[in-house]
Amino acid sequence: MFNLLVKGNGWNDSRDEMDCSRIFEYTEDYLNIRFKTNNTIDIDSLIKLPCLFMQETWHDESQQNARVGTIVSAVKSRSVIKIEYAFDNSIPPLTNNQLREVAGELGIADFEFSRTHWAIKDIDLYKVLLRYLKPRRQLPNVFTISEVEHIEPSLISVMMPFDMVFNAVHEKLKEVTSGLNLYCRRADDIWENPAIIQDVVSLIDHSKAVICDCTGRNPNVFYEIGIAHTLGRETILVTQNEHDIPFDLRHLRYVKYLNNNEGLQALGEAVSSRLRTIINA
Repeated sequence: MFNLLVKGNGWNDSRDEMDCSRIFEYTEDYLNIRFKTNNTIDIDSLIKLPCLFMQETWHDESQQNARVGTIVSAVKSRSVIKIEYAFDNSIPPLTNNQLREVAGELGIADFEFSRTHWAIKDIDLYKVLLRYLKPRRQLPNVFTISEVEHIEPSLISVMMPFDMVFNAVHEKLKEVTSGLNLYCRRADDIWENPAIIQDVVSLIDHSKAVICDCTGRNPNVFYEIGIAHTLGRETILVTQNEHDIPFDLRHLRYVKYLNNNEGLQALGEAVSSRLRTIINA
């Protein structure tokens, strides 16, 4: 279910108003009854719905931008409802041309494109936009990733060889992330899928940042770096030997460390500094 708000002069500010007489136009009777009792509009319920903000069509429909967003607050003042709203910047602007292609799926009649009004549609707005308008990333066939990202803001993943000599490094990284109110996980902390690669990919895909230890030129770690870069994750490269950084990655900054008390302390400080930058970005 969503609100459809159409205006002649578009939506260029965070505040606007709609004449009460235009609310519930082109809205099914059962929705009118649901959100209006004794001529009183249930504003609190209405503003909980997602919104599609459209501009009336004039000449070139490709220039009329629509936005998906939410109503932050709404107050009835005499014959109008004054609203404050915000756009969802994760969804790019849509043209009226694009929306006409899915108008039937959204329950929008042709004449609604040229009429200022506020309608309620009993349609899953995001499902329709995801299916028809939002570009999908090409999905791999070796492992699976969701079409929509679900990043956990406090999750940091660590990619390193599964070898006892890296245990102290792993413990230092856990200590660092914990001190920043984050938590880090390694693939061997997880057993959710039959194939370990699926656990690795899911961990990277859900992470805010990925720490990759290139020490020893471990091919699994290099593969995981490629996955992290492809998925657009912030990646922190660390190594005990600068020659273990692949040639194609040497233009990127990395942290060199020694696997002793002083070296791990320095590693922790460097990683902590970088994570703070990522978190505050």
